[in-house]
Amino acid sequence: MSVLPSEPSVSPQAVPTQRVGLYDTWWTVGAAALAACLALSACAWISLHLRVDAALHSAALFVHLASLVLGFGAVLVADYYALLCLTGRCTLRDALNSTAHLHIPIWTGLAGLVASGVMLHPDLGSTLTRIKLGLVLVLTLNGLQTGLLNRRMTQQGTAALTPRLLARGAATALVSQVCWWGAVVIGFRNSQR
Repeated sequence: MSVLPSEPSVSPQAVPTQRVGLYDTWWTVGAAALAACLALSACAWISLHLRVDAALHSAALFVHLASLVLGFGAVLVADYYALLCLTGRCTLRDALNSTAHLHIPIWTGLAGLVASGVMLHPDLGSTLTRIKLGLVLVLTLNGLQTGLLNRRMTQQGTAALTPRLLARGAATALVSQVCWWGAVVIGFRNSQR
């Protein structure tokens, strides 16, 4: 028997476990994408069966427009930081830090658009409305992979970004802009009917 104190045994419960975050792997992003597809499908189904009065319709329209300002405005700011970085007016680290803070307003705006859109009784038989819903789906999926892209770029540290990451960043921004502007234009055209 030793006079030295023995090391305490470590139980499996005492070992800290690492939580899996949304942007840790493609698997977690894929699971979130599946959940987003199901949620958007459920919203489309609900919009077919939900009837709202004029006052609630007006409130939903206000929320829809406010959500557009919040979400799309934050996207434009994020893209502005990317342009500042590409033109050498700020560092990659500054651009990534600034855009990381914009994820909450972007997602809040997108969620507000979807939730309020349910109450605006969209005409799902219209080709333009279906295109708009497709744009919203692509926008959501693109937003999910953007978080993973931001994480990969941040992990690069001060090293120069690979051409592949730069191309992926440019494609992400392009898809985002096409989807946001396309949905805005279709929403405006549908409101004129």
